Amino acid sequence: MRIAGVEAFPVALPFREPYIAANGTIEQREMVVLRITSEDGTAGHGDAVPMSLRGGPGLERILDELEGECAGALAGRELDDASDVRRLVGECGGAGLSSSASAAVDVALIDLLGRATGIPAWRILGASAAGPVACNGTLGGGQPRAVAAAARELARAGFRTLKVKVGTGEDRERLLAVREAVGPDVALRVDANGAWCLSRAQRELTELNREVGLELAEQPCESLEELSGLRASADVPIVADESVATAADAERALTLDACDAVTLKLAKVGGPHAALAVARRIPAYISSALDSAIGIAAGLHTALALPASGFAAGLAHGLATSALFADDVATGVPIGGPAPDPGSSPGLGVEVDPAALERLAI
Repeated sequence: MRIAGVEAFPVALPFREPYIAANGTIEQREMVVLRITSEDGTAGHGDAVPMSLRGGPGLERILDELEGECAGALAGRELDDASDVRRLVGECGGAGLSSSASAAVDVALIDLLGRATGIPAWRILGASAAGPVACNGTLGGGQPRAVAAAARELARAGFRTLKVKVGTGEDRERLLAVREAVGPDVALRVDANGAWCLSRAQRELTELNREVGLELAEQPCESLEELSGLRASADVPIVADESVATAADAERALTLDACDAVTLKLAKVGGPHAALAVARRIPAYISSALDSAIGIAAGLHTALALPASGFAAGLAHGLATSALFADDVATGVPIGGPAPDPGSSPGLGVEVDPAALERLAI
């Protein structure tokens, strides 16, 4: 089939409550919804979530990339199989394209190809079957009592793993309150977003693990060198996030023995195909970059295509963040619960709401 058009829609999804992490507090999530349409009118969608809180480009640059070089590179091109998806993503600006824009193009092309051929995205990505994807609940770094109340509700909803943001103050009190609220059978992981120096990370993780028990710690320190030093002394598995965004980063993490696994955000690494390339080198699970329902669905399909063995194979994915939003741009896949199944509908299986694109436009 031939690609006929590319459209980009800047939107902002409002949070139910301000989202607090070590690298900032936000009240809405800005992003760009990308639509790629074939000559027969079939459309595929992706979302480009800025990683600006982590040093990445902002919304305006991403919008320029999608409406400029990506639209020009895709217009009139043929899309017939998965190899075309990978080729076209590479032709949309190559190494100079932001990872967020690359992810949106990759996801939208996968969705378009799936809808045109009747194939679910997970099959295009190489998975053998659909099924439930275990997910952790996510808790911000807010006031301990409020976070504990939210944790209790997530546990009642069936979540067996919870991730708690740390590095924002009152970390010990927050974790103790959460553990008391959910009991001993719910796994707790922490995410510092690189906020701790090595010595503090060693101290904090030792104390928190002794008091509440930790499944793992995501990005306790900023650099791979610090993570390597931490892993050598910590009794908690270390997972890299911000410091591993490419296959080359994964190789470096392996060389430094810096982590037990990595967590991959599609917007950070450049899309499902880039994520799977990293996961072939190092144990990995998929996490949300606070994506829309489009990005969450893409993450679920990608999770099904990850290696079925290794350290990360039994870990919950960070793809249950949709409940943090008061509104969204798409519906379809039953996202937000502890074990969503992306199903076998063509493409991503989500339907973008034109009224929502207008309502949430910025």
